[in-house]
Amino acid sequence: MINREEHKQTILIVDDSMMNRSILADILEDYEILEGSNGEEGIEMLEKYGEKIDMVLLDIVMPVMDGFEVLGTMNRHHWIENIPVIMISAEDDPTLVAKAYELGVTDYISRPFDSLVVRRRVVNALTLYEKQKKLIDMVVEQIHEKEESNGVMVMVLSHIVEFRNGESGLHVIHIKLMTELLLECLMRKTDQYKLTHSDIQLISTASALHDIGKISIPEEVINKPGRLTNDEFEIMKTHSAIGAAMLKDLLEHHNEPLIKVAYEICRWHHERYNGRGYPDGLEGEEIPISAQVVSLADVYDALTSERVYKKAFSHEKAVDMILNGECGVFNPLLLECLLEVQDQLKKGMGDSAMGHSSDQQDVRNMVQNLLHQ
Repeated sequence: MINREEHKQTILIVDDSMMNRSILADILEDYEILEGSNGEEGIEMLEKYGEKIDMVLLDIVMPVMDGFEVLGTMNRHHWIENIPVIMISAEDDPTLVAKAYELGVTDYISRPFDSLVVRRRVVNALTLYEKQKKLIDMVVEQIHEKEESNGVMVMVLSHIVEFRNGESGLHVIHIKLMTELLLECLMRKTDQYKLTHSDIQLISTASALHDIGKISIPEEVINKPGRLTNDEFEIMKTHSAIGAAMLKDLLEHHNEPLIKVAYEICRWHHERYNGRGYPDGLEGEEIPISAQVVSLADVYDALTSERVYKKAFSHEKAVDMILNGECGVFNPLLLECLLEVQDQLKKGMGDSAMGHSSDQQDVRNMVQNLLHQ
């Protein structure tokens, strides 16, 4: 068992020879040692302890599962990115050594080995990975701080629009929540869109700007307590192109990923999968996935929220209306995701409404001050 109270680093030794495992364990007596007699046992240990294992010493030729299969599994699960592997083997064929390095090993030691060499290389590899982790943590922290700053500014801008629209500010929060849920489901379901967790964070942040063009719509149209006339609806429809143009005019920042994604969402979140949306009549995968997801989220929240011109529909009624095509045609994969996440969605919407007033009051005060000025 791993005893974390002793603060020892943990090394997993995977080798079918009990003698080799014993020798290595003696050499590395200052470390917590785990053992596996074949690759399959090694994988079981990795699944059980995860990144509590600080290093793997791995043989190549083993029964049940050999060292290369272990490396393949570690690559598929991305474990090798955080756990260094030193290959210790009697195999000295240059082809095998090259293959080991291609699969991500940090070092390769041929048997028979010198105890001093093994100990020194283990220390060096662990030290290198510790420094790498610290550097990654520093970079991640800096990125996180920048994303938080971007998020605050985006939230303020979006609340300015919602405040003018007479809305509560929950719409932006709901869109962000639903966008995250749908994208996470989509990432699990398919690799068609090559989504990463960073993409999901970026798209969900940019989603708050989807209606920024409404700031240009006359108040008598945007807050009309009844059905819009055809002419008024045509005016309302211009907000998507206007919002995109506003972002495009940010010449100094037009290459920023956040602005690029926000542009896609602003311009095309009213497009429909069958080409019957606006402003450009895009069809199917011509519509960026960011805009597709925000489009579905926008429709759902519009249905389940009370507006000056309508009462709120229930969650169940809104989902039925979307699935029945009453609100336009959407990507079938996204509709599958909607069904899969609907319980989380319903709960999340309720939780956000409960926690909204206290968390958002400062933002609304800031917005009121800005508008007053």
